[in-house]
Amino acid sequence: MADDPIGRLHRIRRTVMQMLKDRGYLVVDFEINMSKIDFLHKFGEGVKREDLLINKSKKNDPADQMVCFVGDTETESTYKKLDNFDCLIYVFFPNDDKVGVKHIKKYAELMKVESVPRAILVLQQNLTPFARSYLQELSPKYHSEIFQEAELLINIKEHVLVPKHQLLTNEEKKTLLERYTLKETQNHISTFMMNLFCRPCLIS
Repeated sequence: MADDPIGRLHRIRRTVMQMLKDRGYLVVDFEINMSKIDFLHKFGEGVKREDLLINKSKKNDPADQMVCFVGDTETESTYKKLDNFDCLIYVFFPNDDKVGVKHIKKYAELMKVESVPRAILVLQQNLTPFARSYLQELSPKYHSEIFQEAELLINIKEHVLVPKHQLLTNEEKKTLLERYTLKETQNHISTFMMNLFCRPCLIS
């Protein structure tokens, strides 16, 4: 089968939208069900990965979303008071095959300006070692997850052998963090944490 880069990006974006909706972000059905033709109309045949940039907010009360921020002058106690601290998220699709420190700095600056504390990076290849190290330095304020494009070509949740999952409660999450002596801000375990904070729904 011939390689279809547009079809590939269309599938990847759809999976990301499904994932965001599952996490409680505001995603409309059209964004998930967008056909390949609609995708072409929106982004064009010469679509660049960076044009696929996504910015979403949680399905919370608008008043709560107003207090979401990332600021250098805010105290740690202020962050702890924000129940909706992670209400905003960016999804970045770098154009370059190799993503280094300069890319991460650009994304971090945008997140700071726009007061967005969370991000997902969809990469063609692994981060450079320096970029991964720099990302970990940012982790106290910016929570980032890394996905390879190949991981998002299909939504694994749609596989018949994968049970339905739901987010753990804050109490369940706290118990698991303590059990594995982990911190939620550790970027190098972001994928593990994503799986850890979900559990299959048991059907009696």
